[in-house]
Amino acid sequence: MLNVKDLAKAIKQVAEEKGLGSQIVLEAIESSIAAAYKREYGKRGEIVKTELDMKTGALKFWQVKTVVDETTVRFEEKEEIDADKKDKPREIEKKIKEEEEQKLPRYNPDRHILLEEAKKIKPDAVLGEELIFPLETHESFGRIAAQAAKQAVFQRLRESERDSILKEWRDKEGQIVSGMVQRFERGHVYIDLGRAIGVMFANESVPGEHYRSGERLRFLVLVVQEDTRLPGIILSRSHPKFVAKLFEMEVPEVAEGAVEIKLIAREPGSRTKLAVVSKAEGVDPVGALVGQRGTRVMAVNNELGQEKIDIIEWSEEPEKFIANSLSPAKIQSVEILPRREARAYVAEDQLSLAIGRGGQNVRLAAKLTGWKIDVRSQTRPEIMQESGVAGGAIDETTPEVEPEAKAETKEE
Repeated sequence: MLNVKDLAKAIKQVAEEKGLGSQIVLEAIESSIAAAYKREYGKRGEIVKTELDMKTGALKFWQVKTVVDETTVRFEEKEEIDADKKDKPREIEKKIKEEEEQKLPRYNPDRHILLEEAKKIKPDAVLGEELIFPLETHESFGRIAAQAAKQAVFQRLRESERDSILKEWRDKEGQIVSGMVQRFERGHVYIDLGRAIGVMFANESVPGEHYRSGERLRFLVLVVQEDTRLPGIILSRSHPKFVAKLFEMEVPEVAEGAVEIKLIAREPGSRTKLAVVSKAEGVDPVGALVGQRGTRVMAVNNELGQEKIDIIEWSEEPEKFIANSLSPAKIQSVEILPRREARAYVAEDQLSLAIGRGGQNVRLAAKLTGWKIDVRSQTRPEIMQESGVAGGAIDETTPEVEPEAKAETKEE
């Protein structure tokens, strides 16, 4: 008999530490005991189950068999298969193996029971039903079996904890979370998120930002990977959507849908341009994001550091939208050309502002609008300016934008 009192305390402690239900921990223990029993007293193909009575500490063991017939399993003699394969070249053997994998499972008397035999035990037995057969009770296991049981407990608990974390984080993709910088490894930053550890890869961090252990920051949950041994919570601070979500947290009009962030173009750590549009009469979209005396945009700036933010009004008219996108420069006129190209004319004193340092302003404007933009002086329209031409697809968008635009971005 097991010491139920001590076991109950241990189950409760493990459940609290792992954030799991006590029943899940108990099932992990029962599964490990079944594994130990099978290793010590059972056969390799058997399916053994265990039940632990938490009131008395008594253990019950039984074997599970599935009801089958010739339509659900195949019957083959192992000797015939081995002899047949010896006479086959390796290429043919490989093909046969692939074909066998697509066939029905092979009949195994340790885990299958024929329908005719099952009906003798249970008259109303049907195909696919599982029948249980009591096994002799044992409570002493060898060292190897005990070690296998211990490993089974840890494995089951790890899987249960992983599933629990995945369930918690699955709905947080695309949301902002707060975490503490834990450690650095090969340029990647590992973030303590409480029950889980997230990772911000080097290409998802912001150039110029320096992270310190113990520092608390905000991150965008980029994706939650479910096909890894541990939950892979991928974080980002460089993704354009990170800026959009920060504004959503600071600006009630965005959170409520009165103002929509239509498009975003970003060069992380340097500059971001947002195109916004109002969906409610009387609401100024640019003013809503800037806030009274710039309080709202400053709050986002504080999270992003030295990154500059340009907020412009989106328009369906290409001329107006392109002119707005070159903000803070004042555009005199915009000429629409074939092949989604445009030429923007500015006053001489606005030329450097429209182009930006290293062509950054016109480059971001081109990414934001999806137009190739050529910035020229109004007084010298025939001269092409250095770094004054930029063309590209939309960099990134909020979820409402067509998926084709996103695909172009990733390829770019």
